[in-house]
Amino acid sequence: MILVSTVTKQQPQRKSTLVNALIGAVVTVVVSFVPFSPIIGGGVAGYLQHGSREEGVKVGAISGVIATIPVVLAALLIASVFTIVPSGTGGLGLAVGGLVLALIVFLVAGLYTVGLGAVGGYLGAYLAEERVEDENHMDA
Repeated sequence: MILVSTVTKQQPQRKSTLVNALIGAVVTVVVSFVPFSPIIGGGVAGYLQHGSREEGVKVGAISGVIATIPVVLAALLIASVFTIVPSGTGGLGLAVGGLVLALIVFLVAGLYTVGLGAVGGYLGAYLAEERVEDENHMDA
């Protein structure tokens, strides 16, 4: 009896967009000490998506939204440690000032992480497309 084995190349299995975005957000937070880290996280998410470049932008942007949450919390924690409050300031003024600071930090961090995550997602999807094309040329 002769056993014949065939090897076929399959397309990488796609995970859900949310899972890929979450992985990209974790990468963004882990490498947050590197400048422009959302590009890296968005790139990982876009690469894992194995879709079009538009899908890469989408998953990269979602990754940036998720990564914004710990970035904002860390920034607010640091700001709260270094905040100096004059003794005559009322509680309402402090609360309004804190809310305004939180909104500004969230807006700036959101634009930064979402925008760069989308760029990274585009680049990651582009690299995934190139890898598939290179594998197809090698098979021919």
